[in-house]
Amino acid sequence: MIEITPAARAAIKTAIDGAGQPVIGLRLMVQSGGCAGLKYGMALELTQAPDDTVIEAGDVTVLVDPASGAHLDGATIDFVSSVDGSGFVFDNPNATSSCGCGKSFC
Repeated sequence: MIEITPAARAAIKTAIDGAGQPVIGLRLMVQSGGCAGLKYGMALELTQAPDDTVIEAGDVTVLVDPASGAHLDGATIDFVSSVDGSGFVFDNPNATSSCGCGKSFC
């Protein structure tokens, strides 16, 4: 299961509400790439794939494909604002290491 904090839910809702077209939710994904081999991705989604895991987090819907779900199981997604900027932060117990920038893991 993936936990989505209230701050992350609010940021996702803002993104969905600001989309210029009807969006069913936010897709969380893990892709090849980054310094450490895997990287997180997010995209507003227009449709749901038949094998997606659907997470209803308050008033937002999050979609995860099966391959990404294996990497994200037990993760917490947060949204943090600081003087250095703001963005989503992944706390992932499946990540054995991450790169210095914090954007990729293995």
